[in-house]
This record gives sequence, C-alpha cells and structure tokens, in this order.
Amino acid sequence: MKIANHNNIAYTKAGTFEETRFEKVHNVIFKDSQEPSILVAQEIASLIKDKEANHQPCVLGLATGSSPIKVYEELVRMHKEEGLSFSNVVTFNLDEYYPMDKSNIQSYFYFMHEHLFNHIDILPENINIPNGKVSADDLYQYCIDYEMKIKAVGGLDFQLLGIGRTGHIGFNEPGSHLNSRTRNITLDHITRVDAAPAFLGIDNVPRKAITMGIGTVMSAKRIVLLAWGANKAEIVKETIEGNITPEVPATYLQNHGNTTFILDEGASLELTRVKTPWLVTACVWDESLKLKAVVWLSELLGKSILKLTDSDYNNNGMSGLLTEEGTAYDLNIKMFNKMQQTITGWPGGKPNANDSNRPERAMPEKKRIIIFSPHPDDDVISMGGTFDRLVEQGHDVHIAYQTSGNIAVSDEEALKFAEITQSLCPDCDETQSIINFLKIKTDNDIDSEEVRKLKGLIRRSESLAATRYLDLSDNNVHFLDLPFYETGTIKKNNISDDDVVIMKALIDEIKPHQIYAAGDLADPHGTHKVCLDALFIALKELKHNDYMNDCWVWLYRGAWHEWESYQIEMAVPMSPDQVLKKRHAIFYHQSQKDGVMFQGGDSREFWVRAEDRNRLTAKKYNDLGLADYAAIEAFKRYHF
Repeated sequence: MKIANHNNIAYTKAGTFEETRFEKVHNVIFKDSQEPSILVAQEIASLIKDKEANHQPCVLGLATGSSPIKVYEELVRMHKEEGLSFSNVVTFNLDEYYPMDKSNIQSYFYFMHEHLFNHIDILPENINIPNGKVSADDLYQYCIDYEMKIKAVGGLDFQLLGIGRTGHIGFNEPGSHLNSRTRNITLDHITRVDAAPAFLGIDNVPRKAITMGIGTVMSAKRIVLLAWGANKAEIVKETIEGNITPEVPATYLQNHGNTTFILDEGASLELTRVKTPWLVTACVWDESLKLKAVVWLSELLGKSILKLTDSDYNNNGMSGLLTEEGTAYDLNIKMFNKMQQTITGWPGGKPNANDSNRPERAMPEKKRIIIFSPHPDDDVISMGGTFDRLVEQGHDVHIAYQTSGNIAVSDEEALKFAEITQSLCPDCDETQSIINFLKIKTDNDIDSEEVRKLKGLIRRSESLAATRYLDLSDNNVHFLDLPFYETGTIKKNNISDDDVVIMKALIDEIKPHQIYAAGDLADPHGTHKVCLDALFIALKELKHNDYMNDCWVWLYRGAWHEWESYQIEMAVPMSPDQVLKKRHAIFYHQSQKDGVMFQGGDSREFWVRAEDRNRLTAKKYNDLGLADYAAIEAFKRYHF
C-alpha cells in the first residue's frame, strides 16, 4: 500500500483513516463534503503560496462535476476575503465534451468560469481547457500540443479528481491504458446516463470527449480524488480494495505514491472497514452495530435470523460479539425482536396502545403532520402508501412541495398545454409568447419566466390531482417554490435565508408532531440534498419553541435507493390494494411518465421502481424470518 506524504496529515486528523489489509489507496472519511472540501482548498492555497514565495508557477489540474464545487467556492472565498492570489497559477482542465461550443452552458469551459475563473485574478492566458470545437482534422495534433504545454510548464503540481460510476477519472473510460495521454475518446453509456440530467435527456449528451490520459494524470506530483454520496460507494470500494485493471481506470492510482481519496460517509459505505468492521478489527459492539452484523450475516448465509448458529458467528468474524451475548440463541431473539418492532400499520402511532416497543407514540391520537416533498411527486413515489394510511387514520396531514419541479417538464409537454390554452383564449398574449419562445428555443436558451411558470403550473395541477385522489383537502397542500430552485437551469443556487424563512414559516404555522422528509443524500448538490439541508437549518433555528419538543422527524428515501434493513426504524406494510392505490396516485403525475427527463441509470418508470423497491424491502423482512407482506415503505428517524 502506498502512503502519501505529509500533505495528508490535516485530512487524517480531521477525518477517519484506518489502514487495513483490504485497502490499497490512502483514504480519509468525513461525515459530509463540507469540511473536507475546505481542507482540500486549503491545501491548494498553501501550494499556491509556497510556489509564489519561490517565484514559481503553480500548475493545477482541475476537474468538473458536482464533487469539486465546494472546493472552488472556498477558493473563491479565500481570494475575496483573504487576498489569495492566483496570478502565478496555471490550470489544465481534465476534459471537455466533443464537439462542444465553449458558450454552451453544458460545456466545462462554462462550468469552470461560472464556478471559479470569473471570480479570481487568474490570468486568462494561464487557463487551459480542452477546446471542444477543434476540427476533426486538427484534433490529433491538438491533443499532442495540450500534452506538450503541460510538460513545458514543468508538469502538474496538483491534480484534483472526481470518479465516475464506471471508474473513470477524467473521461478515461474502462479499457484506458496506463500510458494513455491526452486524446479523443468515446464515452461509456453509463457516463452518458449520469450526464443526462444536465443535458435534459441522454439524447442530448455528446458521445465523445477530449480527455487527459491516465499517464498524464499519473505524472502529477500530488493527486486528490473526491467522492461524495452513496451512489459512488460501489466503485470506490472496487477502486480502493480491488486489483489494478484497465476496466476500472481509477485503480491505476494505487501505484501513485502521493494520492489521497477524500470520501464522505455515503461514498465509504461499501468499504470493508465500514460495512463489515468485524472482519477488520476488534469492535466495540453497540446496539446499532450488533443489529447491522446480525442482519448482514443472515443475508450473507441466506438464513433467517432465528436460524443462525454459534458456528455461523464464529466462522464470520463475530466471535467477539457472541462472547458478549452468550449464545446465538439469545442474540438471535434479541435482534429478531428489534426488527419485528419496526413494523407498524400505524405510522402516526396506534391510539390507546402500549407504545413502548412501537416506532411512534400513541399520543396525541390525532397528529399534525407535514410531508415535505422536494419535487411534486416524491411524496407519492416514496411514501404514497404511508401518506394514504395517515390520511385514512384521521391525522391532520399537510403536503409541502418544496420546489416547483418546472425543469422536469419537457418543452414538448409545455407546448402542448400552451396550445390548448391558446385554443381556449386566442387573444392571450402571454400564451402566444410562450408558444413563440418554445418553437425557437435552442439548447443554450434558459426558459423564460413565462415558460417556467407554465411548467410549474403543470406540476402543480398534477400534484393536486394526486392529493385529491388520496382524499387530502386542497387547503392542506402547500407549494413553497423555494427560491434556490428557480434558476431555469439544472444548476441551482445555494440555500439562502429566503429558503429557510419559507420553511420555518410553514413549520411554525402547522406546529407538527411529525415531519416526513426525503433523506436522499447521494448528490451533495442535488435538489433532495438541498431541500433536506434547508429543513435541517429550519429545525435548528426553531428548536427552542415548545412545540418542537413533540416533533419527530422521519426520513424516507427516493426512487433510487432504500434504507438498508438494519437502518430501518419504521416499516409500514402495504396490502396489494394499497400498492395499486399508490400506483394510481403516481400516474396522476402524467408529465413524468413515458419519457421522464431525469430517468437516471434505470430505464424503469418511477411507479415500477417504487413498487419493485417496496416489494424487495418486504422480501428482505420475510427472508430475515419476519412477516410476509406484499410491500413495505421504510423510514429512519432523524434526531435534531
């Protein structure tokens, strides 16, 4: 295993690092992306200053994507508030789509200027980003010249990287050779799928790119790779613990002597020392880790919890746990009861019942409840059955749609509604303006305010149709239209006081006993994460109010992932009829069916994903030896 130099001391002190026999790359784990992004920016700033003191250029290799955004934000802050100068900095970006005009809002040229270069004092001639408009005849020589330019300034002092789900660094896709240099490359389908949201559909994503090669990256004196979110966990494990292979290009970094992987908790989830620490070292067995280990063993061996034996534990690194608990029989009963007690058909609490072993309180019998939905369909997709149960059981349920969801409505859908409106009102100037705009709109055009309004109204009407179907009064449906979202583009603004004020006002008005919110944290800059952060800030600022002492927060997951079995603290079973009712509620969001713009890497429609996920959760419970249900929706409590 290669251990990097002294530059990593700050990371190791601030984060979590344990060298294990499984790991082949130095890596440090942090709770979230905020602190490590600042530390990386500080390392870059220190390097810039050292080079400046020695009258040398500081040569930086830079990455794009969501991972380095907070690093760039901190560098900009240090420039504006602390006087950090970039006058001696020369930059080389890893890659650019091809073909791609630099003025295109999806270009990496645009990205870098938007997030960094427009806000600092770097000399324009020191900025190097691959030119996505080089002619095909000149491209080969252009790549050679890009490579020679890096060598001419002494090579890369520091290379910042992200990692793709294919294991690519830069756009070095599977199959890339160790000695590869700057070149034109064909993008992997998974890479294009991941880029599709930014391009409003995979059909708009370029099929090729210009990228620095593996050899170029490996020549850097220092490399830092950032990985945030659970969607990166599998490829991070494969890169850190797997064998070096061109099928996972990032594994080449195992042979670089000064590389650090900076991870948040989500990206580290599949690492052996995180997922199964009992296979690595002696554990302090708290109740949470015990449950995690028993569920893991049950799933690994395909046995229900109550059938696990002493030898099962001893043969799988858990002899220490068994020593603490006495026998497998005693431990099995204890963990089985823990899982059993998460199941409830009364998500708002069962009236007049002993609630000592139930997920929710019995009192008050009728609760005030807010379901926060980041987009106008997350509520029914992620917890439609629970939503239905809460209304049926007489609680005062409120739905709060945090964003308008307008960017997820296609231009074709908006044009259809505009033309219908025009046929009803031929003299409506605003409608004609919308039609004219949509008919001449190009890829670089940001939706006009009128178009955004129409698209938001489409999502709003669909939401009301779904909530009415579930017998919720229109008075209990709130459209917050948080300002951070209303940019007309995929890129959102940061959370502002205005967003938090809106959230606080609703919570203060309802004074809820329960809050449900989307707990998807895969993308640190995704809408779900920003909406959750806005909620957390609001809760922190409101917690001194007496009513907050009686408020419990439950987190649900979205259409892509579910809580792991051992993480679930409330499991709400659904009958076959409720599964069907949930499906119909999702169908009311018609603009998001049949060609939804943000499909991700899963070709199934959202209602299919939701049903399959709920059935799988129920199957996992059954496989653990618990009750057999048609489907289960799962929640984890957040303690603030």
